[in-house]
Amino acid sequence: MAATTRISIPEATGSDLASRSFLAHQPEALAAFNHLYGVLWSRGVVDQATKEVARLRNARVTGCGICRNLRFSGARQEGLTEERVELIRDGYEETDLPDRHKVVLRYTDAFLMAPGIPGEALRAELAAHFSPEQIVELTAAIGLFLGFSKIALALGNIPDGLPVMVVPTPAP
Repeated sequence: MAATTRISIPEATGSDLASRSFLAHQPEALAAFNHLYGVLWSRGVVDQATKEVARLRNARVTGCGICRNLRFSGARQEGLTEERVELIRDGYEETDLPDRHKVVLRYTDAFLMAPGIPGEALRAELAAHFSPEQIVELTAAIGLFLGFSKIALALGNIPDGLPVMVVPTPAP
């Protein structure tokens, strides 16, 4: 099997996880990403637990170990316990997750795995639970989650066996 090329992680320059990652090679891009991600998480119109549900589903689908084992404290404070996180798996439709979260999981799955525009039924479900502003935010969030996890996977800097870590919710 061929060796995986890994991008070295530069000396840490900040206290957030992204600053201690491959993104530190691009300080201006890192600053812009941190600002956008912080606004999305801390100033958004969707509650943090709902965004965390989408982020964790993305992590399970893409296989990103960092994303899969990271928890944001704001979502935890809003009641997204580890017991709830365990329900964000295949078969979630049969769990006692709130309908709002099940709709987000269906939308995340469609975004990640189905080409084109989500079906009319799914769009109607989204509209029943979320405002247009919230749907835009969820869509942007899922896009960022997918992009960031794929970057991490492509650069090969995901150590095996990471423990679950609760970290402060990103802020701009």
